[in-house]
Amino acid sequence: MSFYTSLSGLKGAQTDLSTISNNVANAGSTGFKRSRAIFGDLFAAAPTQSTKTVAGQGVRLNGITQQFSQGTLEGTGKTLDLAIAGDGFFAVRGQPPREELSFTRNGAFGVNVNREVVDTLGSKVQLLPVDVNGNILSTAIVDMIDFTLPEFDPLDPTAALANITIDKAGLVTATYANGNTGNLGSIAMSSFTNVEGLRPIGDAHWQATGESGNPQINAAATGSLGEVRSGTLERANVDLTEELVSLIGAQRNFQANAQAIETANTLTQTIINLQV
Repeated sequence: MSFYTSLSGLKGAQTDLSTISNNVANAGSTGFKRSRAIFGDLFAAAPTQSTKTVAGQGVRLNGITQQFSQGTLEGTGKTLDLAIAGDGFFAVRGQPPREELSFTRNGAFGVNVNREVVDTLGSKVQLLPVDVNGNILSTAIVDMIDFTLPEFDPLDPTAALANITIDKAGLVTATYANGNTGNLGSIAMSSFTNVEGLRPIGDAHWQATGESGNPQINAAATGSLGEVRSGTLERANVDLTEELVSLIGAQRNFQANAQAIETANTLTQTIINLQV
């Protein structure tokens, strides 16, 4: 029995090592959120058996949860590099035909050949529709629009787009060569009842699940969604010092369980030799 108990500990330590290693490997990944392995003990006894005479049966993995604490913000000077100072997520929609909605903290956005503002996976950044004064017209998912840069002023086809600005509330404003300005929309932000229930799909992107609840869409600077910081990216929330200390602890745990297995093997071999 001690062999299998130590084996479960060995597997648990290996999972812990893998989780920590993944955190360290992604210390430079934009918007990455560190993970933590959570373990629980295994115990079993018959209803008529005294638990005072039964040892535990080892350890099991309860789950690997991501820690959505705020990462450090780093200035880049690029307008379409966006970071969130708060708990929200950017809403992005995949390209046709699937057009799946996902959510990200990685605000390294760029422009594709169709003048659509896209993320590192090619998904289109979503905006909430606004009126001429910048007021939100709808927060429904079906009313979100793709963030597309206009080539010319809608009121003057001869005036090309000069630049865009994105304020802390996520309002996107275009300025044209003739001096006219126009609101394109407001960056769509989302929150969830249980963020730990989100399904990670890589590159600091997540999808909603039954455990996370449906996305709650709103504009930036609303409630806990946080403000949008243009010209800034969020670094990974990985503290290398903390991770390396945890790595040493996981390594010691692995070695201790391996030694326990070796001891159990030695005792078993001794008993077999005595019987011979």
